[in-house]
Amino acid sequence: MTGPRTWLTTALRLVAGIAIAVPAALLLGASPAAAHPMPHSVVRLDVYKDSVTARLALPVGDFTTASGIDLNTLASSALPTKAAAIRTYLARHIHPTTLKGQAWQVSIGALSLSRTEQTSTGPYRELVAKAVLTPPPGADVRHFTLDYDVIVHQVVTHVTLVSVRQDWAAGRVTGDGATQVGTIRLDVRHMKVPPLTVDLGAGSAWRGFVAMLQLGGNHILTGTDHLLFLLILLLPAPLLAAGGRWRGLAGPRAALGSIGRITLAFTVGHSVALAATALTRVQIPGRPVEAFIAASILVGAVHAIRPLFPGREAIVAGVFGLGHGMAFSFVLAEMHLSTGQLATSLLAFNLGIELVQLLLVCLALPSLLVLARLRVGPALRVTGALITAIASIGWLADRLGLPNPVARAADSAGSHTTALLVTLAVTAVAAGGWTLVSRQRRRTLPELALSPQP
Repeated sequence: MTGPRTWLTTALRLVAGIAIAVPAALLLGASPAAAHPMPHSVVRLDVYKDSVTARLALPVGDFTTASGIDLNTLASSALPTKAAAIRTYLARHIHPTTLKGQAWQVSIGALSLSRTEQTSTGPYRELVAKAVLTPPPGADVRHFTLDYDVIVHQVVTHVTLVSVRQDWAAGRVTGDGATQVGTIRLDVRHMKVPPLTVDLGAGSAWRGFVAMLQLGGNHILTGTDHLLFLLILLLPAPLLAAGGRWRGLAGPRAALGSIGRITLAFTVGHSVALAATALTRVQIPGRPVEAFIAASILVGAVHAIRPLFPGREAIVAGVFGLGHGMAFSFVLAEMHLSTGQLATSLLAFNLGIELVQLLLVCLALPSLLVLARLRVGPALRVTGALITAIASIGWLADRLGLPNPVARAADSAGSHTTALLVTLAVTAVAAGGWTLVSRQRRRTLPELALSPQP
């Protein structure tokens, strides 16, 4: 009687030992990659007046597991063959509602496959999908419930991070970075995926206005091409042309008048173009406009060396300002604002441009007037014009489809705005001090000449 029982006990122990030892051996012998953290999903929201656009970034491996739609080896060019199934799956698992439970409409738009990398996960493929979430008429887009369980309903360890990228009414207009509003994951106690309550707080037109004012100022300050065009036109403004060369000096009033007219004409030109293209929502190809701007800088640089249109700088500034205004409008077009938001943004954005432009002209003005009267003035003017011409040629080639290191270096100059402002301020103070000292000397010399000799 004991023999079979002993044999059975031994067999059961052996089976139990194997059941424990095999998983342990597998875990101990697994490569580090087997315990590698898995990438999470990211949902970024762009909040508009009457809708919310969600950009979904979904790891392909987990998406394939959850949806049953195999994208692991699918080429990007073959994605359209799976598009209908992907959109159907996503629509079944995205259900936004008002706080009172009224359903929103969900429309799944563009799809794409790409490669990316998250911290500690290594590179992987992701599916990017755009979803437009539209509430019922009159519903609040700033407070709603997001019932979302894409991937999470099957892959229980998966996590979805939800953040806001653009929200005009909250003053988020650049699209740089994102503010996290919540996390979607499985509630292991109840084995359910709880919906996320999205609370974006109170938005206001004033916050949007202030944000657009700052954006306009930053755009002109970091837009090296716009800044160079204005400064290169102002460089020969205190000079007089004769015989195809810059020879004489204009009087202080004439120089100030010329600088004022050039600045005003450029302002009017880009303001008109910005308003016209933004309010009419005209779709203008970006590359020709950017090439036109590069060409305008090149013309200005040549004019600073040899006068091409003496006395007509204001007209040229106004005409070229139209192209610069079209480029400014691209910033507003990317935000997809409502008509009211667009009108407010247009005013604030343009005001920000003008305030910073006025600041830069005021800082550059003393140096321009002093530079024209120095012996090294012509050499410095030509050197600055040549550097500007080289930069403009690099930009022009880049915008015609020929990337080059000159264009990249010129673009990177826009990241050194603090150094630019400090340099302009220091030179303005130095120029002001030099002017005062020169005037004092001119007053002192006649007094010394008239004083009685011992």
